[in-house]
Parts: sequence; C-alpha cells; structure tokens
Amino acid sequence: EVVGELGDVVTIAPKKTMVSFRRGKQFACFTPMSAKRVDLGVNLRGSLADTALGIERLRPTPGGMASHVFAIGSPAEIDDEVVAWVRRAYEVN
Repeated sequence: EVVGELGDVVTIAPKKTMVSFRRGKQFACFTPMSAKRVDLGVNLRGSLADTALGIERLRPTPGGMASHVFAIGSPAEIDDEVVAWVRRAYEVN
C-alpha cells in the first residue's frame, strides 16, 4: 500500500525469497524471515545512510539486498517513521 502510493514508476517484483520494490534500481525489499517476522529493507546512500545510524529500529546490514533494515513483527509496526524511510529510499534511488 505504501509503495503503491509513491507513483506509477514503481515496479513491484516478487522474487523467490522476497518482494523487490524498484524505480530504476531497487530502493526497498520485503523479506519473510520467520512465521512472525519480516524484514523491510531500504537502500540508503551517503549522508542519508549516516543519519539512519541514529535510528534505533533501523539497523545497518552488511552486504545483502538493502543497506538498512526494519524488523517488522506486525502491520502496526509500519508506522509514519517506517513510511518516511521508505519514501527517502525511493527519492535517492
């Protein structure tokens, strides 16, 4: 729902182990981790990535398909903060 609101240029691409969200290149991905948790990864660059280091819920990931990830345990955890970071990733990618 959140990604769909970003515009018609977003491609939602289901893969074998995740769902990729792209605008030219991937800006976010949704990966099931267990029956009770998914990771919502965002790709951040430069100063945005440095700013993200101070956000407790947003942890950096070494390697992988995203630079930073939110561990999501329920739909209620996709709040304004998470939406804002997804939008920022969309804007820089």
